[in-house]
Amino acid sequence: MGTAFAIGLVFIGCCSNVVSLELLVREFPGCGNIVTFSQFLFIALEGFIFETNFGRKKPAIPISNYVIMVTMFFTVSVINNYALNFNIAMPLHMIFRSGSLIANMILGIIILKKRYTASKYLSIALVSAGIFICTIMSAKQVNVANEGAEEQSFHALMHWLLGIAMLTFALLMSARMGIFQETLYKKYGKHSKEALFYNHCLPLPGFLLLSTNIYNHAVYFSQSTPVVVPVVGHSVPIMWVYLVVNVITQYVCIRGVFILTTECASLTVTLVVTLRKFFSLIFSILYFQNPFTTWHWVGTAVVFLGTLLYTEVLSSVHAALRGPEVKEKKTE
Repeated sequence: MGTAFAIGLVFIGCCSNVVSLELLVREFPGCGNIVTFSQFLFIALEGFIFETNFGRKKPAIPISNYVIMVTMFFTVSVINNYALNFNIAMPLHMIFRSGSLIANMILGIIILKKRYTASKYLSIALVSAGIFICTIMSAKQVNVANEGAEEQSFHALMHWLLGIAMLTFALLMSARMGIFQETLYKKYGKHSKEALFYNHCLPLPGFLLLSTNIYNHAVYFSQSTPVVVPVVGHSVPIMWVYLVVNVITQYVCIRGVFILTTECASLTVTLVVTLRKFFSLIFSILYFQNPFTTWHWVGTAVVFLGTLLYTEVLSSVHAALRGPEVKEKKTE
């Protein structure tokens, strides 16, 4: 029951979150900071009340370690949001971030001196190829959209390439944070909900650096078209409605993943999150009619095939199907 409930939370929360985010970004492409700040504030308040018991519960992991983790987490969140200002389409943004397997493997080899099987290297090659295909096709779309003036086309491409560089840096930083978190959990034990709270609470002062941008977008949101909220009966600017929905669904998504990690093996969690990304991408493309060519579909399929191969889902399914046959042979 708990597993089914958690999977439901992940799919409903995360897919709804993607829709609300795209509705916000389509209206105001630079609104990432106010969205991130709202998410962090809500999750921090919830954690302060229910996880730390209004600050009375001491952390199991030293605060100094959380400061390091939070610095990386805050940097990744802000850079991923800013990348949307550089002609990065939402589907490409989602596909690119699916390449976290590549970054994790590269840094795992360099930092942790890990070695992987041939199937793992093959899966990484597939993910890399898929992202490369989607990236190249998106670059062509940028050039076509600006082919009227050569100088304008060049600046648009440079602008887009800067966004790709930001996504790449955020991808590597996110992988480094994952490795750091893994070493902390090995040393102090798993405290996922505590880490969730501190990851969202400690960065809050950092948003003071972005206060002007956040305030400006708050003004823009307040000037958006008002809509009547059911039950309440009062009219509220529609962008604030989208933001509230985004914050709530983000919490539901993260909470669902947390429950899932306590109920299931990591393989199951990875599979659910991967499938969630795939359905979010498909929904985004169909609902918002984002430009997506045949090559984009090929690249997407290759990315998710590589991800499934990396998590050994296909071999696990094959073993599960062969299980009854193996048992019958043993009884004979």
